[in-house]
Amino acid sequence: MTFVLVHGFACDHTDWQHQIEHLAKRHKVLSPDLRGHGATPGTADDVSIENFGADVAKLLEKNDVRDAVLVGHSMGCRVVLQAAMNAPERVKALALIDGSWLGAGHPLKIDDFSSFARNLFSGMFLAPSPVGDAIIARAQKLPAAVGAALFPRMVRWDAERMDAALSAVKAPMLVVQSTYLNAERKRVAMTPGVTTPWLDLVRQRAPKARIEIISGVGHFPQIEVPAEVNKLLSAMV
Repeated sequence: MTFVLVHGFACDHTDWQHQIEHLAKRHKVLSPDLRGHGATPGTADDVSIENFGADVAKLLEKNDVRDAVLVGHSMGCRVVLQAAMNAPERVKALALIDGSWLGAGHPLKIDDFSSFARNLFSGMFLAPSPVGDAIIARAQKLPAAVGAALFPRMVRWDAERMDAALSAVKAPMLVVQSTYLNAERKRVAMTPGVTTPWLDLVRQRAPKARIEIISGVGHFPQIEVPAEVNKLLSAMV
């Protein structure tokens, strides 16, 4: 199997370091930086879920991958769903780590990206920590034009394409959820038995998906509790 690990908004491939170390012992692992993120160049004109998904599909083709396990975190969930629509014949399974469904519920215009990123990412951790501080600082370094263009496009993708993307999934799919946005748009930890609009949509559009709840951690379970995430990913194969 080839694991393809796709990071979230204003993040990069280093979020997967624990998974790369674990999975590479037995599998091939690809972990790209998306356009405009990390070491990959990109501009405000070409960052979108559609382009990211096409890039991942091209990565599969370039590496002749026909047994991909596409793993996405946060925004990366959308990217791997788009990639699976672009190249379904190359995908054996998908895993969505702490995804969401924003629809039209977020502002479509961002005037001060640094403040927006700080507020957005500060809410992703249940308590202050050096790791959280580093991730917040990294998010604020995303070029403002890229971030201000990308986030509204992600919201539109949710509204226009999420239903079809989930409905198109034929491969086995794992959904790992650790947080959700409550009615006040505050991110809170998941607890067993709680459902969310995102999980309800998954159950409706992809009823065969396996849903696993990780409690007591924030939005980055692959960093905060890597052993739990590694176990779930390994069990997929």
